[in-house]
Amino acid sequence: MATFQQRGKTWQYTISRYTDGKYDPIRKGGFRTRGEAKIAANLIEGEMALGLSPVLSKDVFADYFYEWVKDLKTPKEKVTYERYLNTYETIKESFGRTTLQDMTKRKYQRFLNEYGKTRSYETIRKLNTHIRACVRDAVDEGRIRIDFTRGVEFNSSVVSKRPEERHLNYEESVTLIAEIKNRLDRSLGYYLLLLAIVSGLRFGELCGLKRSDFDFKKNIIKVRQAWDYKEGTGFTSLKNPQSKRDVAIDKVTMDIFKDLFSKLPPNIYETVFFNPQSIKGTLTNEATNKLLRNTLNRLGIQPITIHGLRHTHISVLLYKGVSIQFISERAGHKDIETTLKYYSHVLKEMRKEEEEKSVSIMTALHA
Repeated sequence: MATFQQRGKTWQYTISRYTDGKYDPIRKGGFRTRGEAKIAANLIEGEMALGLSPVLSKDVFADYFYEWVKDLKTPKEKVTYERYLNTYETIKESFGRTTLQDMTKRKYQRFLNEYGKTRSYETIRKLNTHIRACVRDAVDEGRIRIDFTRGVEFNSSVVSKRPEERHLNYEESVTLIAEIKNRLDRSLGYYLLLLAIVSGLRFGELCGLKRSDFDFKKNIIKVRQAWDYKEGTGFTSLKNPQSKRDVAIDKVTMDIFKDLFSKLPPNIYETVFFNPQSIKGTLTNEATNKLLRNTLNRLGIQPITIHGLRHTHISVLLYKGVSIQFISERAGHKDIETTLKYYSHVLKEMRKEEEEKSVSIMTALHA
């Protein structure tokens, strides 16, 4: 039961509470009237009756997010960590000293609408992913009651590149692989391009491959580490726990690399794509993208980036009917929702074909 006291010109409430057998009252003052203090006390008592821990202090949204990043995100994953810090800067600039407890869905939606005036849909989505994860943890911790990011919309005024423009179709993939195989003796970069399209590995994962990661008996590649190709600091951890995986590779490609290993000189890291002339210790993303762009231009194919070969690999598997659950595991995605989110356009394109198959199956029942 709450009691109320007048302190000068304001009122204070006191709620009796015991924590671990010790008297631990909840007090708060500064209310203009006894009625205001009573309303506030009733809210706290209602939460306690439901078994909820009352939120007695407020957290500055930006500060809470920063501490959350420091506590739960590892600096070893440098690229991802820096993205979260960029999100922190955005929150700090946009919300100032606004508290987490004072955030509402409408306030957050207005922020996303303003943010989307100069950013693409994908950029908004990534920012919201960071904030949503933090907010959900704040709900779990009892700092706030409602997830104000739930059900928000992403409204962008910037036209982003369509996902289908980031990958090659099946016929273009066949053409590119044939061209790459004809040029393997010209540059180690062509070997990387070949492996990228047939494995779907991320660029950092490709650069982090060691010769010992190739199992020529089982025709698999063990993905156990990545390479910091941006800063050149050496081996780094994978993007997520699911990225640690074994990827089955066709025998033709494995034989090509088996032959390559018999010719390549050893290096201190035992990596496959070591480049002694680069300060980053590996083939660079810029040089590999240039090699891919020139190759595609020569073939009369619209250029894509090296990451586009990962999209190509996954899209080809989807087109050929490989289960999305298996593809998600093969790609090292965090969960199947990630695969569905990034490749929904491919699934939409396949819908008509699936409809025709369904009608054909049902028609056969009438025979």
